[in-house]
Amino acid sequence: MEELLTVAAVARRLGIAPATLRTWDRRYGLGPTNHEEGNHRKYHPHDVARLMVMRRLIASGVSASDAADQALEHKGQVSLRSTELKFVDRSDLVSAIHRSAVALDRDFVVSSLTKDIKKNGVIRSWQEVIVPVLTSIGHTWATSGNGIEVEHFLSEILQSIMRERTAKITTPVNPHPVLLAAVGEELHCLALHALAAALAEKNIESYFLGSRTPHEAICAVIKRTAPPAIFLWAQLPVNAKPKFFNELPNVRPAPRVVLGGPGWNPKECTKVAVAQDLSSACLEIERAVGL
Repeated sequence: MEELLTVAAVARRLGIAPATLRTWDRRYGLGPTNHEEGNHRKYHPHDVARLMVMRRLIASGVSASDAADQALEHKGQVSLRSTELKFVDRSDLVSAIHRSAVALDRDFVVSSLTKDIKKNGVIRSWQEVIVPVLTSIGHTWATSGNGIEVEHFLSEILQSIMRERTAKITTPVNPHPVLLAAVGEELHCLALHALAAALAEKNIESYFLGSRTPHEAICAVIKRTAPPAIFLWAQLPVNAKPKFFNELPNVRPAPRVVLGGPGWNPKECTKVAVAQDLSSACLEIERAVGL
């Protein structure tokens, strides 16, 4: 016996309103199979599969009518992770991921980002797709006060994807890992996760200390491991204090200190390297490890 799902259950699974399901049924014929007038709508698994195709295509930018035509032709089951969508333009991918993040469609976001990173690498995906999506979501929250849950939802996904990429490092080219840390009370460290993953693609190993790293912890790791490079991240000016790079312990060979993030004041950072983006941060660290 196949499990039949109610309108509410299907709506939760797809991340859409129950009223949308009724509209798709009335307008496009994407309703439950063998539904009898007067009875509650109950969806078969293959009904849900067609609705998933509909939902996914609309998220990618396909018009509702065209998406319905393709969904009606679909037969059998469908996996959210396996549905293939091709994007002609990078902005289309950005829009699709943004819409899916707002709809809390985790499978689509994970599948799309993982596929794009595998094809284009962490740096390009970060700069051309991820940053625009994060910027758009942040703008919505700043202007309307809505969407904080979307930002947290997407951040958690990104951290998971980047950690997975970082763990795939095979034989490190650097005998001593580089050090990555967010200074002061800095909580925003997605860029650090991206940097660790981008370095791992080049087989550069790193110690990831993450957000709110105490200065004492940074100094202790430097003394114990003598990293070839130290990358310090500050999103906010309140956390970007010169002491974090001026008061580091002396070790030999001397590590290359690289700063990243909009919090740093360039006038106070003339004695260290300042990376403007993920690509330049990687280049600075590559030089430090001798690549």
